[in-house]
Amino acid sequence: MQTDIQIYLHSIKAICPDLTDEELSLFASKLTLQQLDKKDLFIQAGKVQKALGFITQGLIRSFFVDLNGNEINVGFYAEGDYATHYPSFITRKPSSYTIQCIEQTTFFCLSFDDLQWIYQQCPKFERYGRLIAEEILKRQQARIESFVFQTAEERYLDFAEHHALLFNRVSLSHLSSYLGIERQTLTRIRQKLAHK
Repeated sequence: MQTDIQIYLHSIKAICPDLTDEELSLFASKLTLQQLDKKDLFIQAGKVQKALGFITQGLIRSFFVDLNGNEINVGFYAEGDYATHYPSFITRKPSSYTIQCIEQTTFFCLSFDDLQWIYQQCPKFERYGRLIAEEILKRQQARIESFVFQTAEERYLDFAEHHALLFNRVSLSHLSSYLGIERQTLTRIRQKLAHK
């Protein structure tokens, strides 16, 4: 557990190097450990996200259910990333997405109230919060633009390039849903690229 906390604190320090060990210890004092099994839910659609989850081990997916009852994946997040539907966490309104573990996953969680308390105690953490929010916004914008400006094959190649470590951890069904294509189409794209 101590090693996992160090992973999280190291990631914070990388973003905000001026934080002191005392300030990081204050932050760590508010964290809770959560371990979930494969297929367990971290957030369920229709419920308010009560805590941010920093992933130290494992892999999760974020998805919604469309009008036809299909699960549509919108993101995959692994070690060093956050499990969050940030608008739900910040506004205290129900999430539109479900976050489910694809693998057994370990999170360090920070509640909304504890985050606000940390901002009050140590305003330097507000910069950390802003930078994380900006990163989430950039990813969401890139995801939207991928469907506007890229073909299915380009989205596949982009995923392969930017998420190489996830490539063999995500099923073809989950990946095709994320790319917005049928599984058969994904198979054809993979076969075509294999023969290039």
